[in-house]
Amino acid sequence: MSDPAITRIGVAIDIPEPWGSALTRRRAEAGDPQAAWTPAHVTLLGPTEVAADALPAIEKHLEEIASAQPAFTVHLRGTGTFRPVTDVVFVALAQGISECELLAEAITRSEDVRRDTRFPYHPHVTVAQDVPAGALDAVFDDLAGFSARFEVASFTLFSHGGEGPWRPRRDFPLGS
Repeated sequence: MSDPAITRIGVAIDIPEPWGSALTRRRAEAGDPQAAWTPAHVTLLGPTEVAADALPAIEKHLEEIASAQPAFTVHLRGTGTFRPVTDVVFVALAQGISECELLAEAITRSEDVRRDTRFPYHPHVTVAQDVPAGALDAVFDDLAGFSARFEVASFTLFSHGGEGPWRPRRDFPLGS
């Protein structure tokens, strides 16, 4: 991505401490190279290329979405997988699914955000991706009893320059 008129964004809910670093660390232990660049999160909008000059309008759209959504509780519990379709193991949401779905759907209503998706939206926290089957199985088993409950008071717009970690660009408080 070398065109300065285009930028890559994503929108996510960060997993708070102590769970965020624990899940990111387990992802790294599985050999997933994305752990170094992408902390544990629930994706609301996956990596999407947009016109750089559309960012102010996108941020205004995100402000409107956030202000209309009250804070909500997420309960992460247990593991799931997308295998055999994709080599992904994730921590599942037991609570907060519908709120994440509503936010994700509202974000893509912006005329500046065009994203072709291969799969339907399914909120989750990836803990291993594109690693050997044995590593996927180990993470699936290791985190099967995982449980964390936390309040979601905001979501974050991230940007990515093509290399290195995703950088937080701006937080959007819910219900403000």
